[in-house]
Amino acid sequence: MPHRVLIVEDEPEIADLVKLHLADEGYDVTTVADGETALARAGDGAFDLVVLDLMLPGIDGLEVTRRLRAADTYTPILMLTARSSELDRVVGLEVGADDYLTKPFSIRELVARVKAIFRRVEALAANAGGDDDERPIDVAGLHLDPARRKVTLDGEEVHLTAREFDLLHCFAARPGRVFTRGELLEQVWGYGYDGYEHTVNSHINRLRSKIEADPANPAYVLTVWGVGYRFREPDDEAPEAAPSQGGGETAP
Repeated sequence: MPHRVLIVEDEPEIADLVKLHLADEGYDVTTVADGETALARAGDGAFDLVVLDLMLPGIDGLEVTRRLRAADTYTPILMLTARSSELDRVVGLEVGADDYLTKPFSIRELVARVKAIFRRVEALAANAGGDDDERPIDVAGLHLDPARRKVTLDGEEVHLTAREFDLLHCFAARPGRVFTRGELLEQVWGYGYDGYEHTVNSHINRLRSKIEADPANPAYVLTVWGVGYRFREPDDEAPEAAPSQGGGETAP
């Protein structure tokens, strides 16, 4: 069965263009023009991906994302936005979008992002079923439950976005392994475009702000200067005594 894609876009020219190119890739594509209709169509998990414009009449894209994330089924969301500020992109990711593109965007890049999301979903499905990637991880008060996509720190739940969880799990499942930004883009985002390393930096900064007692002196996600990042190993010092590794603001 082809992947089913719902395009939520109130500009007919953009909706038709995106539909045309995704259909050419073999996807089963449906378009709607407002948030209320999108929720009615996508709320029951009938689609494998929602390509969602942020600015919509009535219920906007952020609220659509919030409501879809409150549903029992998880549908990936690629958000489209004419807004270019970092704050708007962060808000979209924080409420649960899996990825975003800022208008005007390249159709080739949109298609690549869609393919990357499906590759990531398929990889997660292939790893499901109780193998090593599904086993809970505990390290120095931080607990990850991959099957439930839940994280707690010292018993308190930590609310992560979908991409923040994937990034943390990528690290925690391989403690001590050093990842370059390019490798993280490939493994977590599913693509490796040159120039997108800043996406990794911003996600690591936000992740550190949620799990680190002192994000400028991280104890879980450590900087390896000149290379990339790694997750603490079991025999590393406890978080409260971790040596300074520097914050995420400066590129290693």
